[in-house]
Amino acid sequence: MRDLATEFEAERGRLLAVAYRMLGSRSEAEDAVQETWLRYAAALADPTARAEIRHLGAWLTTACARICLDVLRSARVRREAYPGQWLPEPVVAPLDQGPRTDGFAPDPAERAVRADQVGTALMVVLERLAPEQRVAFVLHDVFAVPFSRIAEVLGTTDAAARQLASRARRAVHAPDAPRHTADAVEQRRVLAAFVAAVESGELAALVRVLAPDVVLIGDSGGHFPAARRPVLGADAVARLILGLFGRAGRYAGTLRARPVLVDGVEGLHLETLHSDGRPLRVVAALAVDGGRVTGVFHQLNPEKLGNLPPLAAEDRWPPRW
Repeated sequence: MRDLATEFEAERGRLLAVAYRMLGSRSEAEDAVQETWLRYAAALADPTARAEIRHLGAWLTTACARICLDVLRSARVRREAYPGQWLPEPVVAPLDQGPRTDGFAPDPAERAVRADQVGTALMVVLERLAPEQRVAFVLHDVFAVPFSRIAEVLGTTDAAARQLASRARRAVHAPDAPRHTADAVEQRRVLAAFVAAVESGELAALVRVLAPDVVLIGDSGGHFPAARRPVLGADAVARLILGLFGRAGRYAGTLRARPVLVDGVEGLHLETLHSDGRPLRVVAALAVDGGRVTGVFHQLNPEKLGNLPPLAAEDRWPPRW
């Protein structure tokens, strides 16, 4: 069992990456990977099943993808009953983790997200896809799995799997999908401009940082007031953001903030008090394209932020890099 566990652990980071992209939930991704381990151990105990494992990585990816497909199909019902808008459970990592020889965060779940740094914008668009489309797109376009193996996962033909991925690709690149093309340098520059505009309190300054077709989505899970539909347009989004930050200052007296990596790209971890005195945590992720913010994604559902460490006293607003 020690040897089996060693072999599996070598694949865990990649499996977490696959599962997180498909499910949009760190906890569900970890559960899917654990179920993959159980299936792997069971297969090795069966000589017939063991003979089918010719390439361990491919076998584990197929098993994990099938588990995720089942979760996605059942999740559609839960998502339809979800109060308000739904955003993925963010994977948050500090900016100052020190030198990394492999370029990724040390935690396996953080490594899973940072492997290709797609950001929250793509995760939001993936929610529009049917489960089969999402599986086909993630496996092929993100992890370069051949269509023959994707067809095995989906129980269909190579041609049908190819068509599912093509339809998903069109949805990902649709005109109304939030665009995120910025590298790390541009992300930090735009985020700093965004913070400065918010701090100024000037509507015109914030509008200049936002793309004309910017979208804002907030997920509170019903725990706090939040818009039930996406807020569209630079003027509407800027007014809402300035209103939120103004109320936070009035209610809390102080607002804490720290720049962080959210799903692999730069964002903010914020803490304040709600008007009723409850602690309010927010993880804000931005999508950036052409030097402007195209998407603002506020995760404030405490059920999805349980793993966040609290901010320190020195994490004052406005944040410092």
